[in-house]
Amino acid sequence: MAAQKINEGLEHLAKAEKYLKTGFLKWKPDYDSAASEYGKAAVAFKNAKQFEQAKDACLREAVAHENNRALFHAAKAYEQAGMMLKEMQKLPEAVQLIEKASMMYLENGTPDTAAMALERAGKLIENVDPEKAVQLYQQTANVFENEERLRQAVELLGKASRLLVRGRRFDEAALSIQKEKNIYKEIENYPTCYKKTIAQVLVHLHRSDYVAAERCVRESYSIPGFSGSEDCAALEQLLEGYDQQDQDQVSEVCNSPLFKYMDNDYAKLGLSLVVPGGGIKKKSAAPQAKSEGATAPATEEDEDEYAGGLC
Repeated sequence: MAAQKINEGLEHLAKAEKYLKTGFLKWKPDYDSAASEYGKAAVAFKNAKQFEQAKDACLREAVAHENNRALFHAAKAYEQAGMMLKEMQKLPEAVQLIEKASMMYLENGTPDTAAMALERAGKLIENVDPEKAVQLYQQTANVFENEERLRQAVELLGKASRLLVRGRRFDEAALSIQKEKNIYKEIENYPTCYKKTIAQVLVHLHRSDYVAAERCVRESYSIPGFSGSEDCAALEQLLEGYDQQDQDQVSEVCNSPLFKYMDNDYAKLGLSLVVPGGGIKKKSAAPQAKSEGATAPATEEDEDEYAGGLC
């Protein structure tokens, strides 16, 4: 069966080459027919699991479509070549071709298809190269945002934010979450804004930036309904505990259902949050006063001891 499919693929390649030849009565190559034959060859090689040959056929198909100024079909062929590379576990090369395809989709005026291709590329590379996946998800979000498809844009930004948190790239994560929050505010999804504020605060505290965390909460008071929400109350309690270096209070908040049932990456941030100083509570004012009172008589005794002079 495989040998039959390989022979079938080779026959289609031979036909494609004939369509590209020129002669005395044929001045221009027939790119359209050649592209069709290359496409058929790619399918035959793919069915025979000859992915290298299938990839090469797809690339030839793409070039034929480009020469015929059929950008959409050329992009499809490049994307298919990328999928053949995926089957060969050559993921970085696969992503490179899919990115090229997405640029051609944009040039052709089909941004939705471009965005879907970029998202597929991000999913392919996510476990191998998270940094590249973040870039691809952000590119996808930009395409959707330019098309005013904000719900799709914010979903992709969320994927990028979680990957940044997972990679402990907290400075970039803070900026990414802020972008998410701005979009959710724009589409008036206020409850999700509250959740993004929690995520922001956790990220800022892991950056050891209490001031930025407090500012996030303060700025969120302008979001309708936030000030009376359980999210707001929990964050105020969290910041108070963190500021007072009270690890018990911080852990109690971070172990509450509100925090534990967030996206896994943010829930982990909460569970691993440690207050400055290793969780030692600040001394209360009362013991300090008692201590000061205890030292005062000692000073008086010292003075009494030498009241009559040294002789």
